[in-house]
Amino acid sequence: MKELVEVIAKSLVDYPEEVEVTEKEDEKSLVIELHVAASDMGKVIGKQGRIAKAIRSVVKAAASKIDKKVIVDIV
Repeated sequence: MKELVEVIAKSLVDYPEEVEVTEKEDEKSLVIELHVAASDMGKVIGKQGRIAKAIRSVVKAAASKIDKKVIVDIV
C-alpha cells in the first residue's frame, strides 16, 4: 500500500523528492500518511478534494484483499 500511494503522489507533484509516505499498522487498521511539499499540497488534494478522494478509492480497492481498514492521511 505504501508503494502504491508513493507512486501516485510522485506522479502528481512538482517536487517528487519531497514525497514521504509512512505506514502505521495495528490489528484492524492501516494508516498511511502522505507528506508532500507545501507548494504541492493543492495538487495532491485537488479541487474540492477530488484527487484525494480518488487516491483513497484506489487504495481502498487495493486493500480489499488484506481485510483491514485503510486510512490515507494527507499531512
